[in-house]
Amino acid sequence: MSTPLLRISGLRKSYGAVVVADAIDLDITEGEAVGIIGPNGAGKSTLFNLIAGEVAPSGGKIFFAGRDITTLPQPSRTHLGVARSYQIPRPFSDMTVYENVLVGAMFGSGGRVSDPAVHCAQTLAACGLLDKADRLAGSLTLLERKRLELARAMACKPRLLMLDEIAGGLTEPEALELVGTIRTIHAEGTTILWIEHVLHALVSVVSRLVVLSFGKKLGDGDPHSVLNSPEVREAYLGIEEAEA
Repeated sequence: MSTPLLRISGLRKSYGAVVVADAIDLDITEGEAVGIIGPNGAGKSTLFNLIAGEVAPSGGKIFFAGRDITTLPQPSRTHLGVARSYQIPRPFSDMTVYENVLVGAMFGSGGRVSDPAVHCAQTLAACGLLDKADRLAGSLTLLERKRLELARAMACKPRLLMLDEIAGGLTEPEALELVGTIRTIHAEGTTILWIEHVLHALVSVVSRLVVLSFGKKLGDGDPHSVLNSPEVREAYLGIEEAEA
């Protein structure tokens, strides 16, 4: 059996008596697209922060490509190929779109990009922003900022791309447009771990859903089977089993 690209074992995070990640186990195979859902406060963003190295766990282990990265600092994880987007895009507003992406290519890729200029052009094209390369990031629409957030992560040449509610706040046509881009990125080989409340966008790309509730893993499997689980419907969709 091949080694998972990402392996999380018994991962815990607590702030005093408040437990936000409770003994989470999770394996992600290279090439997978996995969605993470759960009610607000379920621990989804905390899980991303733990994987990315933005916060230290209280217990458990994180392995990436067979290497223990539990105590590795965030920049080192990015250099290995772990990149993420954020719910609220915060680009360098006074820099151009191209310059924003160049920062990721030069400083986030850990030397895995041989020609940053060429890589930036390819990334901008893949994310639908090549014609906006010379625009100031602060002048972009919400959809364009979301695309830039995606491009900045992709500029780091990730093996694992973590998307945090990237479709949030978009109109239906905008979300469908962005989902098409994400589907193409995945089809070209990038492993994706995606938190999203826009479920129809999520299930159009991922082949597996993980459900968190109060820091615990509540479900993991085929999206339709998971969403039809009485436990998940009650915890996430607010539908009690008796009513369902």
